[in-house]
Amino acid sequence: MNATVTHSQLVRWRTAIFAIFLLSGLGVASWAARVPAIKEALDINREGLGLLLLLGGVASITGISTSSIIMARFGTRRGMLGTLTVFSAGLAVIGVGTDIVHAPWLVGLGLALWGYGGGATDVMMNVEATAIEQQTGRTILPLFHAFFSFGTVIGAGLGIAAISLSLTPFDHLLIVAVGVLVLCVVAIANIPAAEGELVEPDAPKAPFRERLHVALSAWREPRTYVLGIVLLGMSFAEGGANDWLALGVVEGHGVHDPALGAAGLTVFSVSMTAVRVFGGPLVDRFGRVVILRVLAVTAAAGLLLFILSPSVPLLFVGAALWGIGASLGFPLGMSAAADDPAKAAGRVAAAATMGYVAFLAGPPLLGFVSEHIGLLNALYIIVALIVASGFASGAAKPLSPEPRSATAKDA
Repeated sequence: MNATVTHSQLVRWRTAIFAIFLLSGLGVASWAARVPAIKEALDINREGLGLLLLLGGVASITGISTSSIIMARFGTRRGMLGTLTVFSAGLAVIGVGTDIVHAPWLVGLGLALWGYGGGATDVMMNVEATAIEQQTGRTILPLFHAFFSFGTVIGAGLGIAAISLSLTPFDHLLIVAVGVLVLCVVAIANIPAAEGELVEPDAPKAPFRERLHVALSAWREPRTYVLGIVLLGMSFAEGGANDWLALGVVEGHGVHDPALGAAGLTVFSVSMTAVRVFGGPLVDRFGRVVILRVLAVTAAAGLLLFILSPSVPLLFVGAALWGIGASLGFPLGMSAAADDPAKAAGRVAAAATMGYVAFLAGPPLLGFVSEHIGLLNALYIIVALIVASGFASGAAKPLSPEPRSATAKDA
């Protein structure tokens, strides 16, 4: 990575990627906040809604899987400009399909655009964030992921405001789409060109075939798959909580107040976000491998407490430990994948693909399994994956000496 970036460029670059993480989260939550209204406007049942959600998920995975090709062809700056345009257009098309045309197929097209653009952007913004982390010599990727969480909170809040103002999904999503796109264009303009393209400014650009070969080479490296186990376990832990924690409180433990289910999920989310905000210095102090193993133990213990808890207060303690343990697995896996800047794009894309497949596809599979063995028993699958993630954490050891106090401790 070129080391000539100035301090002011680094500050603008970091701020720009913080903004893109936040705006991505906002765009995701804006769709989620209007799902009930969209279902009602289209007059579809839960099965029909499930098919639309599946389409969005498949498109997201496709975007993640092809992001390395986009980066190899266009670089991350131009690539993100294109994928964020697709992401924003998808939101607008969802609104048009819901309130103007009243056509589920058009909403599906919007979700495909939204999912593809969001998935591809997710990898590229992680590549940029890991490049910034390499420049600063400090662990800050968890903080970038915290900004995504902040964006989801803001998006949910704006969704509540839109509903209270009686805005249709079209009005709401169009405003969000335009706002996200304009702010992202401003953010991308502040990414240093040479750093954003991951090449030296005076170096000749390699042919596209050669760049694509480098980008896809990560899939031939055993370390990629071991890091994938780390990401798979922790992504399953996070995605499983998002989909099943509240229901686990209400139905699994027989707590008849739905508000307590929502409160349990809130405890999980706040715990996870807090560690992402403040956890970076701990990683710098003790190293990735130690932190990942401690967090795997914490997540497994918290989830076991949640499953076996005899009381509501202990349920909340379990949810908090579960959130703390699941907090840093994904960002630290991304950091490890990006240890070699020359191959960062392909390795991050490959690792992210495995993590997001687990995040998007894993929780629905749990739902199927839970129909046969019960919801709380199905959560033991997540415990097993978390344990596997902890055993695989040694793969996160830095590939080469880093300018961090943690390097020696990862040995």
